[in-house]
Amino acid sequence: MRFEYYIICTLVLAIQGHTLLGQDEFKRVNASENWVLQFSDPCTENWQDHWFLDGKIATVKNGENGMNFRAGPVNRNDAHHAVLWTKESFEGDVKIEYNYSRTDSQKINVNILYIQATGIGKGPYQKDISQWNSLREVPAMSLYFKNMKTLHVSYAAYGTDHDDLWTDYIRVRQYPVTENIKFADIAIQPDFYDTGLFLPGKTYQITAIKTKTKLFFTVEGDGKFREYSWDLNKPEGIEEGRIGLRHMYTRSATYSDFKVWIKRKK
Repeated sequence: MRFEYYIICTLVLAIQGHTLLGQDEFKRVNASENWVLQFSDPCTENWQDHWFLDGKIATVKNGENGMNFRAGPVNRNDAHHAVLWTKESFEGDVKIEYNYSRTDSQKINVNILYIQATGIGKGPYQKDISQWNSLREVPAMSLYFKNMKTLHVSYAAYGTDHDDLWTDYIRVRQYPVTENIKFADIAIQPDFYDTGLFLPGKTYQITAIKTKTKLFFTVEGDGKFREYSWDLNKPEGIEEGRIGLRHMYTRSATYSDFKVWIKRKK
């Protein structure tokens, strides 16, 4: 029993240490003068000026507080998933910043930030994902992790059952799944559980920075500030593509002040 307790404590400290070790590096990268603003949407005007939508059942409404994005209400029905994509594509290192406020009170299912998504370039899944929008009218998750190259950050995330062990988690994956790469293999460790973040009705500022070798994800709001980081060491990196926001069925949130920077080329 003592040995098991020691192992658990060691794992927790390792994860916390991983987070703390990334703080100075995040501050340095975030403060770089080489960031160039490429995309800016206050999210109070017509969303279709900057975004396109996967999922016919989803709704998007702009208001003075931002863009409310709502997936369909029926759990476990793939037609009720939803993804919003930027019309613009981004190359190289990127910094993404936005305000996020949950408008659901669910304890199931996931929100996802997709970072630089392209198609795998085989069959109908062209590199430019806007060329196969019609294939994603029912936005089943497998269409994305099998046929896109992208980084995926799950947050404000729960399992698909109410009796899952953890209350919430933050997790990173890199697509695609292939004949040689199983779904379990696309996860990038570590996962972070029971964050205490993303409470309904609270506003959080999210900052995600992706470089060639590192992914940073920070969350500030409701009197809390958390920093997370992951090493990106997959053989094939993610270099370009669109930014996407996924709500699994039953999930909804309001977004505002959405901005994307790219690194100035030397």
